Amino acid sequence: MDKDNPVSNVSKQLVSHYRLTTAEILYFMPDHPSFLQSYIWQEYDIAPRFPELKNFLRFWTRELDGKLHSVYMASKKIISPEEFDYWGSEITLQ
Repeated sequence: MDKDNPVSNVSKQLVSHYRLTTAEILYFMPDHPSFLQSYIWQEYDIAPRFPELKNFLRFWTRELDGKLHSVYMASKKIISPEEFDYWGSEITLQ
């Protein structure tokens, strides 16, 4: 998703069913494998398959040294059609 374009983000949430997804990733520290470290990942993703999160976790296991322990995630629809209303006029205050 284009994080710099808020219109694109809104349209993807309304049309493509993207949701804000947050995952807490617990992993073993490479230099101290008996210690767990936490990493927070957040991105717009499509429920229930979560392809963005799955791609990130594949990247993690392929490229990073910290072995995954567990992943906790939550997903929330930010804007739903019943909450979004378009007004056909614009008011400018000077």
